[in-house]
Amino acid sequence: MNASRIAIACLLVVLGGPDRIFAQASRQSAAGERTSVDLTIYNQNLSLIREERMMQFAKGLSRLTLSDIPSTIDATSVHFLSVAEPTAVRVLEQNYQYDLVHQAKLLEKFVGREVEFVRINPETKKEYVVRGTLLATGYQLLPGYGSSTPNYQNTGGLIAEIGGKIEIGPKGRLVLPSLPEGYILKPQLEWLVTNSREGQHKTEISYLAGQLSWNCNYVALLNKDDTKLDLTGWVTLTNNSGTAFRNAGLKLVAGDVNIVREQFVGGMKMSRAQVVADESAPQFKQTELFEYKLYSLQRRTDLSNNETKQIELTSGRNIASKKIFIYDGLAEQWRSWYRNYSYRSQGSFGQQSNSKVGVFMTFRNDQASGLGIPLPKGTVRVYKRDDDNKEQFIGEDKIDHTAKDEEVRLYLGNAFDLIGERVQKDFKSFSLGRVVEETIEIKIRNHKDEAAEVQVYEHPWRWSQWEIIRSNVEWSKVDQSTLKFPVKIGKDQEKTVVYTIRYSW
Repeated sequence: MNASRIAIACLLVVLGGPDRIFAQASRQSAAGERTSVDLTIYNQNLSLIREERMMQFAKGLSRLTLSDIPSTIDATSVHFLSVAEPTAVRVLEQNYQYDLVHQAKLLEKFVGREVEFVRINPETKKEYVVRGTLLATGYQLLPGYGSSTPNYQNTGGLIAEIGGKIEIGPKGRLVLPSLPEGYILKPQLEWLVTNSREGQHKTEISYLAGQLSWNCNYVALLNKDDTKLDLTGWVTLTNNSGTAFRNAGLKLVAGDVNIVREQFVGGMKMSRAQVVADESAPQFKQTELFEYKLYSLQRRTDLSNNETKQIELTSGRNIASKKIFIYDGLAEQWRSWYRNYSYRSQGSFGQQSNSKVGVFMTFRNDQASGLGIPLPKGTVRVYKRDDDNKEQFIGEDKIDHTAKDEEVRLYLGNAFDLIGERVQKDFKSFSLGRVVEETIEIKIRNHKDEAAEVQVYEHPWRWSQWEIIRSNVEWSKVDQSTLKFPVKIGKDQEKTVVYTIRYSW
């Protein structure tokens, strides 16, 4: 146990425990408003918030209330430091108070007590007051399942006894005499502090909070012949933390940071959209942080509560791109049979045929393309101009975190005029079922007004030991479970791929 902990423990023993200490700490210290705030936001619904505040500390023991904090704060992550006197001020105890005012909770406090109902005389149109006893609130508390935010269900109207009679949903405006003790309007931290230097201190406070997140979205515009595209990346910030941040420094972390997620609770709230697109504003500066990527906005910004804000991250023009057609006759079905002993010798499996030919766009994330910075994961939406020079949406896909100089591949949909057909032409079993030969025939038909090249993908799924013993076209091995047959097809033509594969075990 270090010296500071020993001192605190001794203090608790001498003064009789935390309850007595709070009773003795009648003096109040004052926490001022933020003088500076910096946000580091992770794309995993997590943020690190660093504040600077001027605080007025009394000497000795005192209480201090820290307001204007996110309702989604992880109170166990708070770190405090007096910049002026690091050793003078110590936080002995911290309470996170989130018992916020709620109609149901207020009514519960007054069940069995006298309340007032303000009514209007229909003849005189004047208000008058009747008094009665509140019997039921009309709300029921539902299980919160670990959330700090209570969930109430409206089960009906109020019930009150007025003038010796029971009224259900009594008329009039209910008026309560006072706000019960202990309820607060906003979440807050209450500290018990000890201080050896009275006066004003410049302080730093850091903590983690949820519901303050970011993600990346991209917009791409293809040229007429699909050989180049313009790409713009947008950072989308969402603040549902319960508080606003003004003139804040902003850093974004991209990467798969390990988080114990059950620590962060708090309900989602609806947000409104706001787009910020200032061409004169500096771009984000990208640097390294551990094994992650850090993007720092080169200006300060405001982020209101329940707000979604977009800021441009990167852009590139005339990026070289390529359109690729891929026919995968088994699609994803083979994965459920892969190396399964029960299926590997059954000829009926693997006869399925997918007729769709997928269309993909690829480009490289390099400086030659006008990019060359690590691209955070996100959704890429692709547009192209029609014959009337109007932009039309042609598909979207998600990308993972993509390092610089790596290829980006986008699946945009299926080609309308390219048709695939896959059939099992032969199936044989030898050596008491320990050798299987299978012949597959694949046809690709091109109804386009131009020639096309289609990459035909096949998957040797029956067993890990296999060999191609016959093929009428050249093929290559992409990996242990993927073969590729490049097929060039002229306008209004059909090409056939036939191969025989042998498995043994």
